[in-house]
Amino acid sequence: MAQIIDGRALAHKMQAKLADKVAELKAQSRIVPGLAVILVGDNPASQVYVRNKEKFALAAGFKSVTLRLSESTSQEELINIIQEYNNDDSIHGILVQLPLPNHINDKKIILAIDPHKDVDGFHPMNTGHLWSGRPLMVPCTPAGIMEMFREYKIDLEGKQAVIIGRSNIVGKPMAQLLLDKNATVTLTHSRTRHLSEITKQADILIVAIGQGNFVTKDFVKDGAIVIDVGMNRDDNGKLLGDVHFEQVSQVASLITPVPGGVGPMTITMLLEQTYQAALRSVSK
Repeated sequence: MAQIIDGRALAHKMQAKLADKVAELKAQSRIVPGLAVILVGDNPASQVYVRNKEKFALAAGFKSVTLRLSESTSQEELINIIQEYNNDDSIHGILVQLPLPNHINDKKIILAIDPHKDVDGFHPMNTGHLWSGRPLMVPCTPAGIMEMFREYKIDLEGKQAVIIGRSNIVGKPMAQLLLDKNATVTLTHSRTRHLSEITKQADILIVAIGQGNFVTKDFVKDGAIVIDVGMNRDDNGKLLGDVHFEQVSQVASLITPVPGGVGPMTITMLLEQTYQAALRSVSK
């Protein structure tokens, strides 16, 4: 039976340390890390994420600004609001919650955010820093997974790592972070042929495909480390991951649960990157 990688416990531990660092920064420089979160429309899942971000930011001593805009907000209006936050020295991190309504081009919105305040790590300047081996702002889910590897003393060097999913949010940045630690990385996706044959070679399997219970024990090598990034709902509304936990936990050595695995770490890294941006602003 696999050991559980407890993302919730690690997030609590890191957020407690972060609260101490925020208090010290405030005492030394009178700077309070400021996070602005913009939500357009009333997507239920987005509402939950935004509430959690606000709650944890306040608990860590941050200045937290949440702007909820109607579905009909225009792209121009949204860009103007982002520019205001770009120019606001009390805001160190700006996050526009995705997905956006169809009439708004998310690429243009990401480009509008000051790269130094892009705590989601999606701006092309930040992706360029990541791919050149000089990361500044990193997408929060892959960054959180790397913290899990550190906490559980998982040596990545020389390991075969397979990622299912090639998104700009998880798959691609995850591949680069693993490469930086000298893992051998295979990036797979929905069009990959003979997928289970490839994943069975993995020492580390990271799954972010967006299909509930997609990965069964037939995909997993005995003793592999399995990281489940999926957040899906079954017909009864129950939360489940991309990995069939009951099956895969019988063959893996370590596994993340859903909920309580990767999710809490994503928010933690968002706060950590906002704090780091605030810290950099002191030395400007």
